[in-house]
Amino acid sequence: MLYQWLEMGVMPEPILAGIGFAIRQSNLAGKIIVAILFAGSIFAWSVMLTKMREMRVARVVSFRFLQAYRKETHPAGLFLKRSRFEGSPLYVVYDRACLALGTALEVRGAEPEELFMGSVGSERRCLNEVRLGGIRNVAERTMADQALLLENSMGLLATSASTAPFLGLLGTVWGVMDAFGGMAVTGNAMLSAVAPGISGALLTTVIGLLVALPSAIGYNLLSDRLRHMSVELDNFTQELISDIEHHYHKLS
Repeated sequence: MLYQWLEMGVMPEPILAGIGFAIRQSNLAGKIIVAILFAGSIFAWSVMLTKMREMRVARVVSFRFLQAYRKETHPAGLFLKRSRFEGSPLYVVYDRACLALGTALEVRGAEPEELFMGSVGSERRCLNEVRLGGIRNVAERTMADQALLLENSMGLLATSASTAPFLGLLGTVWGVMDAFGGMAVTGNAMLSAVAPGISGALLTTVIGLLVALPSAIGYNLLSDRLRHMSVELDNFTQELISDIEHHYHKLS
């Protein structure tokens, strides 16, 4: 029955009533912690959904880019065609490397597009190890920058997953202390006297776990996708550098 309620997006009334009762019975500190946890939950879900969308776009566009790149016979073919693949970190590495290649070829004294297309003498199309090393540095630096961009906000998501249970536990301990303190002041040792306060105190632990569990699952899923994307980014960078060296390496 509970599963059917959740499928329809409707919370059963007893659960809603229980949560409402627990919130009403919480002390001020517990209510503040619950509010913080709710805000943290909203933040965690926004980060997860944004990152998942970003990683999905990066994966799809990068796949299209790799297909197009590997169909070209020249490493700068897509650059000359002004083809763009927005959202792909691989394309950003490619674009920066081609710009650096064009700068290096201009130093050789000819128009970059002519050199790319091989319409001038092969000697002027060659680059020495120093200039190729500069292009390699640009590609690797851009690769590192793109990897950092992909990891953006992941630390905040991990913090949310690890901090929420402890914050909830803090609220619970605080609430239990407050409930037993009130019992000591009134001198009433009946369970009915402390049960409402303990119920409100335990709510913070429940909310903390409800925040932490999706955050932890989302963090692990995103970390796995990020690891795959980072490996793909590194492999493509090495492939691009190898292709550029193959076309432009000057032995002497």
